[in-house]
Amino acid sequence: MNGMTPIFPTFVMGFAMSGALIMAIGAQNLFVLRQGLKREHVGPIVLFCGCADALLIAAGVGGVGALLGAMPQLTMALTVGGALFLSWYGFKAFQRMMAPEAMTVTTQGSVALGRALGTAAAFTLLNPHVYLDTVLLMGAAGSAHTPALRPVFVAGAATASIIWFAALGYGARILTPLFARPAAWKVLDAVVGIVMLTLAATLIGRVLA
Repeated sequence: MNGMTPIFPTFVMGFAMSGALIMAIGAQNLFVLRQGLKREHVGPIVLFCGCADALLIAAGVGGVGALLGAMPQLTMALTVGGALFLSWYGFKAFQRMMAPEAMTVTTQGSVALGRALGTAAAFTLLNPHVYLDTVLLMGAAGSAHTPALRPVFVAGAATASIIWFAALGYGARILTPLFARPAAWKVLDAVVGIVMLTLAATLIGRVLA
C-alpha cells in the first residue's frame, strides 16, 4: 500500500503544472477558441491538441528535452519558422477584421478537416514556446520522478491538457450569443492579430538578440 501512495500526488503534480502552463493566452488556444465558436471540427482539433501535448510531454520526460537543449541550430530553425507562421496568421486575422462583409457564427467560412488539423499542427509544432513548456519544463519536472512514476506524471499532464482544450473548444458555444454580432468577430480577430504579431515579434527579437 505504501508503494502506491506517491501515485496520486505525482498525477496531481503533472495535472497542475500542465494546467498552469497551458491556460496562458496563446496562438494555439485562440485557434481552438475560434474553431469552437464556429463549431467546426472541434472534436478532432481538441483530440489532436491534447494528444500532441501528451506526446511532447512524454518525449520531454523520456530525455528529448535534454537533446533539444544541446541543439541550438534546431531551436533557431523552429523560432524562425514559428515567427513566420505567426506573422502570416496575424495578418490574415487583420484582413478578416477589415473585411466589409458581415461576419456571424453561421456565415464564417468553413475549412476542410485536413486544413484545420494542419493549422492546429502548425500552431503546435512551429511554436517554440510549446517546446519550452512541454518538452523542456515539463520534461525536466517529470524526469525528477522515478522511472515507475514518470508515466503517472505524463498521464496527469495529458489529462489537464485534454480537459482544457475540450473546455475551450466546446465551452466557446456559451459565447455564441455574443458572437452573433459581427462586431464581436472583428474584436476577436483584432485580438488574434495583435497576439500573433506580438508573439512573432518576440521570437524575432530572440533571433536578433
